[in-house]
Amino acid sequence: MSAISASMVKELRESTGLGMMECKKALTETNGDMKAAEDLLRIKSGAKASKAAGRVAAEGVVGAFIAADNQSGALVEVNCETDFVAKNEDFIKFANDLAELIAEKKESDLQALSETALSDGETIEAARKALVMKLGENISIRRCTYHATNGRLASYLHGTRIGVMVDYQGGDETLGKDLAMHIAASKPMCVSKNQVSPDVLAHEREIFVAQAAESGKPDNIIEKMVDGRIAKYLAEITLLGQPFVKDPEQTVEKLLAKKSAAVNGFTLFVVGEGLEKKTENFAEEVKAQMGQAR
Repeated sequence: MSAISASMVKELRESTGLGMMECKKALTETNGDMKAAEDLLRIKSGAKASKAAGRVAAEGVVGAFIAADNQSGALVEVNCETDFVAKNEDFIKFANDLAELIAEKKESDLQALSETALSDGETIEAARKALVMKLGENISIRRCTYHATNGRLASYLHGTRIGVMVDYQGGDETLGKDLAMHIAASKPMCVSKNQVSPDVLAHEREIFVAQAAESGKPDNIIEKMVDGRIAKYLAEITLLGQPFVKDPEQTVEKLLAKKSAAVNGFTLFVVGEGLEKKTENFAEEVKAQMGQAR
């Protein structure tokens, strides 16, 4: 068996970004063959990724990219298991590189993207598996969106956990940034009341009717109460109806009218939204283990 030198381990670490012991073990198993060791680590990274795939990945970052002409761009959410990994530079770079690739390829289908090559020639899936191997956590690409417009795009990242891309026309770049920041802060469901699902409205109306009925007022008064609450609800969940965060005295709709501008649509990603986060209860875990030992 060939002797495994420290310089060989160092070289493999630099080429793969993996840990010292993992690299040394791979070199030992391949009798010091650097290329075979690198291939072995790539194979093992796939195996490790599959083992991690069942763990909840509700932390992560939002990556954003807008082309120089401000008319195409992308948002992507990449998840991991802990906020520690979410702050890792390689992890953040992967998300941002992915957003740029989505915009470049005009593709938002994750399955189709998985075998697409990044700028360094490595496929997205290979890069993801390598990160799993390097960082030791399940890493998943949860969702992404591609935007293209005849108007212009603006984006805003609140830290790395909230990302917004807004498609608008008229106004200027400052307006676009303000709109994106407003959406991040106020989290509207859609642009206007016409876009609210009839099922959602019907459900809310049922609740408001039941609440108003408790007042014991006549039916005609109840109907007016419910209509008022529906109007208030629509103002709260729609971008146009919300008070503008930088000037609550006016709605976003009035702001846009003053600027002769309009919003065509937007995307809002909040990391881990809707995902169940795994919580650890150490005391319960110890009790369970003690019970099994008896």
